[in-house]
Amino acid sequence: MNTCFKNGEILKDTAGNVLHAHGGCILQANDVFYWYGENRTGNRYVSVYKSTDLVNWEFVRDALTTEGKTAEHRVKTDLRLLNEDGGKINIERPKVIYNKKTGKYVMWMHVENGKDYRLAACGIATADTPDGEFTYHGCFNPFGYMSRDCTLFVDDDETAYFISSSRDNADMHIYRLTDDYMNTECLISKLWQGEYREAPALVKHQNRYYMLTSYCTGWAPNQCKYAVADKIDGKWSTLCNIGDETTYRTQPAFLLKLTGEKEQTFYFSDRWNAKDYNDSRYVVLPLEFDRNGAPVLNYTDEVRF
Repeated sequence: MNTCFKNGEILKDTAGNVLHAHGGCILQANDVFYWYGENRTGNRYVSVYKSTDLVNWEFVRDALTTEGKTAEHRVKTDLRLLNEDGGKINIERPKVIYNKKTGKYVMWMHVENGKDYRLAACGIATADTPDGEFTYHGCFNPFGYMSRDCTLFVDDDETAYFISSSRDNADMHIYRLTDDYMNTECLISKLWQGEYREAPALVKHQNRYYMLTSYCTGWAPNQCKYAVADKIDGKWSTLCNIGDETTYRTQPAFLLKLTGEKEQTFYFSDRWNAKDYNDSRYVVLPLEFDRNGAPVLNYTDEVRF
C-alpha cells in the first residue's frame, strides 16, 4: 500500500458521511480491514467500516444498536441495551478479535448505564462474520472489579487478554481470557497502582510487549506514557513519557501492526472535541522504535501506509 491519511480533518466514508468509529479498533480479515468504533448518533452504539487501503472507508453497517439481538452466555449478566428509564446506555472502546477455534468474532467493550459512571462493567458481543450484526451477551464486572477503558490483545499462540482500567481508573488490570474469548479466566496483573491510567493500547514488537496509556483528564489531552514487558504476565517497566505533553492533542485508541515486506506499527488515536463529540477527529502516527527498543512517536500532518 502507498496511501495517505491526513490527520485532524473531518473523516468521511465513501458515501460522504462523517465516519463514526471512536475509541475502536481495526481488524484485518483476508485482504480487508474492518474498523469498529463508537457511534453515538441515533440508536447506534458501534458501527463498522471496511477498506482495502486504510484511507478510503466504506460504511458496512451498525454492528450494535439499541435494538440489537441479545443472548445469554454466562449467568448474571445484564442483557439490557437500554437503561431502566428507556434511555441509551454507554458503549465505549469496542474492540474485536477473531477466535480461530470457534470461528466467532468477539467484541469486548466498556459499558455504563447512560446516567452515571458507577456501573464500570465490561460487555461482550459476537458475530459470525466481521461485517455481521453482533449479538450482545450482556455486561458484568470481571471477578467483581470495576472495568472501564479497555483493549484486547491476541498473542502469537492465540491466547487472548483483556486489559482494562479498574478501581476508579487508579489501576490497570490484565486478564487472560478463556479459550472461547467469552470470559475472563484469571486476573494476571494489577499494574501501576494509583497512577490513574486509561485508554490502553498494546502491541508486540520483536518479542517484547509495549503498552501505551493516557492519564485521566476527561476530554482534555495529556501526556501519553508507555511501559514494556518481556512477558505479558511478567514484570512491567515503570511508565515513561512518549510524544509531547498532550500527545499531539490525542488519546490512544489502538495500535495497528502491519506485516508484509516491512513490519510497521501505527498509533490510531482520537482528537476529542468536548463541546461537540460528533466533531471529534482522528490522528494516525507511525510508532517507531529506536536502537534500544524504546518506542518513539513523532507528529506528522499525514501518514502513508
